[in-house]
Amino acid sequence: MSNLLSIGASGLNAAQVALTTVGNNISNVNTTGYSRQSVVQNESISPGGGRYTIGSGVDVQSVQRAYSDFLTSALWTSNSSLQRATTYNNLTTTLNSMLSASGNLQSSLDSFYGAFDTVANTPGVASSRQSLLGSASSMVTTFNTLAQQFTAQQGQVNSQISTTVDGINSVSSSIADLNAKIRQAGNNVPNDLLDQRDTMIQTLSGYMGVSTYAQSDGTISVYASSGQALVSGDKSFALSTGKDAYDASRTAVLDTTGTDITTKISGGTLGALLDYRSNVLDSVQNQLGQAAVALATSVNTQQAKGLDLNGNQGGAMFSVPSPAVMGNTNNKGSASVSASITDVSQLTTSDYVLSYDGNNWNLATTAGQSVAMTSNPDGTYSADGMTFSLSGSAQTGDSFKIQPTRAAASGLALTMTDPNGIAAAAALTSTAASANTGTGSIGAVTVDDPTNAALLSNATLSFPTAGSYQVTDSGGNVLGSGSYTPGQTISANGWSVTPSGTPAANDSYTIGINSNGLNDTSNALAMASLADKGVLNGGKQSVIDSYGTLTTNIGTVGSQAQTNLTTQTSLYNQAMSAQQSVSGVNLDEEAASLVRYQQAYQASAQVISTSQTIFSSLISAING
Repeated sequence: MSNLLSIGASGLNAAQVALTTVGNNISNVNTTGYSRQSVVQNESISPGGGRYTIGSGVDVQSVQRAYSDFLTSALWTSNSSLQRATTYNNLTTTLNSMLSASGNLQSSLDSFYGAFDTVANTPGVASSRQSLLGSASSMVTTFNTLAQQFTAQQGQVNSQISTTVDGINSVSSSIADLNAKIRQAGNNVPNDLLDQRDTMIQTLSGYMGVSTYAQSDGTISVYASSGQALVSGDKSFALSTGKDAYDASRTAVLDTTGTDITTKISGGTLGALLDYRSNVLDSVQNQLGQAAVALATSVNTQQAKGLDLNGNQGGAMFSVPSPAVMGNTNNKGSASVSASITDVSQLTTSDYVLSYDGNNWNLATTAGQSVAMTSNPDGTYSADGMTFSLSGSAQTGDSFKIQPTRAAASGLALTMTDPNGIAAAAALTSTAASANTGTGSIGAVTVDDPTNAALLSNATLSFPTAGSYQVTDSGGNVLGSGSYTPGQTISANGWSVTPSGTPAANDSYTIGINSNGLNDTSNALAMASLADKGVLNGGKQSVIDSYGTLTTNIGTVGSQAQTNLTTQTSLYNQAMSAQQSVSGVNLDEEAASLVRYQQAYQASAQVISTSQTIFSSLISAING
């Protein structure tokens, strides 16, 4: 009878454990990260001997959780991609909002260039000139505001990077603590701790891309996408933030040794922040700055090719900052570098690193693409529309970061305050000698080099013979001469002309300062035409086209981010569904199990009751 009693007791105990487990599953049906648990039962081994063997009940082997390493790892990876896509989409959405909230730069540019047409049509009306300066001021404000918005987002991204790194360190520490508790539990598998650790790892995967490795003692080692160990056993290894080696305002991510791993991190919120900052926000700021440089340079250059209302050569209308040059904080030498923009048409939107290898200076974009430099006779170097001046002594490994246009839009300023300073008139004009007999004529005098000191000095272009020309200054000094063919361009003192027709022998023309400046508005028309004139990309892209490209790029990035978020959300839901199909709690299944184990419990209790009845009957019979 004792055997029957023990069998019933084992069944009662197994059913009780199973009922408790089912109840726990039902209670945690909505608990994030909970894995469904089930009871593992084995038939008790009966002692050998005798003519037959009767089982001796049931043993509860363990309570294990429904779990798949593969599906859980896939969920972590998918979560990393989803959080990256979410963060990236939020950032690009904010960027697009900035573009519309800071004013319509396209309208400001149109109004500015259109104001030159108004000046050209009303050369003697002071209000037209004042209105032009007003349009210029409004346009500069729009440039500045938009640039300030971009700079503000840079600061916000830097702050988010620091906050995210703090979150990574906190979660990593929690995982290490759970590892210690799990290892201490030994063979008594703590399902609740395992679930908590999995939840922590999933949280960590949302911050950055991670990989894991299960150790034999039950702990899990966690590594960042850069290869940096974040957790090993019961120890966590904190990341930190610091200042970029070139730019103190820029936050860098450092490993435990202080090594900058910013460019090696991918996935999750942190990967999105770093990727967006380097590949979108930096590029957008540079593109806007490039447009500002092109605007200021082209207008100032054209101003210098004309005369203002006072009869003077036109002065600059705008100022724009020079390229920023930042030395690496680890530089050992005394070298210094300055940069200037010398050819806007060759200017790119890249940032550069100029480094010294012990023998030569080398230039590359921050993306790592090598850039060829030209060595100039004065010791300077030229590349991509810039000229670099170096002084001091560099040591091997010294480097400088160059940002040609990053600060240009925020630093763009209107320097002209006097409406009379607008150079609406052409600087030079030509006058044919009254004794000319040929059919030649000279139209506009083109200013090629407004910086030439003799530009406004009188000169005479004569044709000693029908097939030769000579240019002399007011003192009779020969500035240039040679053979002449119809349609040939002749240059001197920073100007050039292309006579039409056929000059006769001894025909001459006087080239000098424009004395009809008030009524001549050809230079104002030339400045108005800058709206469509190519000044960037090898002279193929206008300032307005450049801004159009910028807005298109921002819109495209935003659209791609939204599409990627939709895709990653779907993939994450699929990964979650697959993982939950194994680990999730199904209330219908649990309800069925509840009934089944309840019946088993009742049946086992009946076995015990039967055993007791038989035992009582036996005792009564013996005592009978």
